[in-house]
Amino acid sequence: MLTGRRSAMAEHGNTLLERSGANRQTALKWRFRRLLRGVNAALEQALPGYCTFCHAPVGGDATWCQACYGEMPWNRHACECCGEPLGSATASGRLCGHCLRRPPAMARTLTPLRYEGRMIALVQRFKFSADPRAGEVMIRLLTAALQQAQRRFPRLGEAIVAVPGQRERTHERGFDHAAWLARRLADRLELPLIPARRLAQTPSQRGLDRRARRRNVKDAFVVAHPLPASVIVVDDVMTTGATLDALARACRKAGAESVTALALARTPSARI
Repeated sequence: MLTGRRSAMAEHGNTLLERSGANRQTALKWRFRRLLRGVNAALEQALPGYCTFCHAPVGGDATWCQACYGEMPWNRHACECCGEPLGSATASGRLCGHCLRRPPAMARTLTPLRYEGRMIALVQRFKFSADPRAGEVMIRLLTAALQQAQRRFPRLGEAIVAVPGQRERTHERGFDHAAWLARRLADRLELPLIPARRLAQTPSQRGLDRRARRRNVKDAFVVAHPLPASVIVVDDVMTTGATLDALARACRKAGAESVTALALARTPSARI
């Protein structure tokens, strides 16, 4: 009996040690990322401006050179409803086959770039290394996309709602990337940031097809606060649009009549 108790106590102690070790690793990761952000901020103040992509000198507070800006994978010919690249100039302004068959909850989607080439590297630097310079570049590109769209849609959004992060992944990275982007966009556009809540910690969307992704996030979100007539839902990258569509549906239940989805980049359907 005593041996059994000692064994159980030893097992419990080992579990506590494992958890303690995991917590220490997470704390160290957060400290490193805070240190990295501080170093990057100091370097930005001390060193002359340089292009985020080719590191060529740039004037003022610019974060890219004109050559790299022109070479970005712009998503100019895309479905207006879900942002999926359509691949030809004649297709610009049309709806893709998916939106014709099953219209999403969004009225429109703004994804200024395709998720390929240097955009993949930029997003990964921000998302997995907490690089503030990469985040600043993303904010500027998103702000420019919104300002351009407002020429066509003056009442594009009266509030911003971010896709709520997964608890485990947010804990691993040390920050909620979508909330970070949404908060800074709201500040720059002087719009209220209204929180959404994730009802279930859904499995990863990686490796799932379009239909499975939609099932995975169905009814996954709720917005407890009443929303104005038009809102903007924000994420970093849009793959099939299932997550933003699910959040848009939650926004409509909370009173929004028109929802615009905003993401920096859209994954071409060939890569899904």
